[in-house]
Amino acid sequence: MTPLLELVDVRKKFGAVEALRGVSFALAPGEVLALLGDNGAGKSTLMKTITGIHRASAGRILFAGADLASHDPGQIRALGVEMIYQDLALARQQDVASNIFLGREPTRRFLGLPLHVIDRARIEREAEAMIRRLGARVPSVRYRVGDLSGGQQQSVAIARALTFAPKLVIMDEPTAALAVREVEHVLELVRELKRQGIAVILISHRLTDVFAVCDRAIVLRQGRTVADERVAETSMNTIVAHIVGAG
Repeated sequence: MTPLLELVDVRKKFGAVEALRGVSFALAPGEVLALLGDNGAGKSTLMKTITGIHRASAGRILFAGADLASHDPGQIRALGVEMIYQDLALARQQDVASNIFLGREPTRRFLGLPLHVIDRARIEREAEAMIRRLGARVPSVRYRVGDLSGGQQQSVAIARALTFAPKLVIMDEPTAALAVREVEHVLELVRELKRQGIAVILISHRLTDVFAVCDRAIVLRQGRTVADERVAETSMNTIVAHIVGAG
């Protein structure tokens, strides 16, 4: 199968500091990949390089056949890469529907004049369809996001990402601050993305989550790829050994 995402010896320097020292791996369509490593291993730098916030100093990043070297973040998003950050970047004073379409609200003509107003009915209708597509448990698209649980807020962030028709969704520590019941809800959302053929990169320190939903695990240490394991063929002890440098 042709990889959806392929990294070949990716390096990134900030002055004399080499944050990425040769990262290589491939990701297939619909695959769920865990990106693991201790603090300072290079995970955040790598994701910012994939999404175009940083420009790689060397190496190649290919996505759906396109070389991302000359692409800016907007162009990379248009190709189908969505990043959901740990803080979710939600407007918590606004409702679910408004958040899903924030900054991209559909409009309609007003009284046939060359004046466009936000089409609130369409926003709510399409937001409801997106929530149903995910199978997410959200009381109403008119519900204020700040009143939702952590898992429900993750649902809104994922639903917003889906409006861009992504091929890859990168999730940064999506279960870090959630209760056990909410964790399982978010993991089921990851499974749903996989069922829909959307690839996922899951950045997490929770190995129980990794072994619950991921197909493979990549471990970074000091900016290098030190392990690429199929989850079904490895163990938590082995992964921990790679992370701390004992394996």
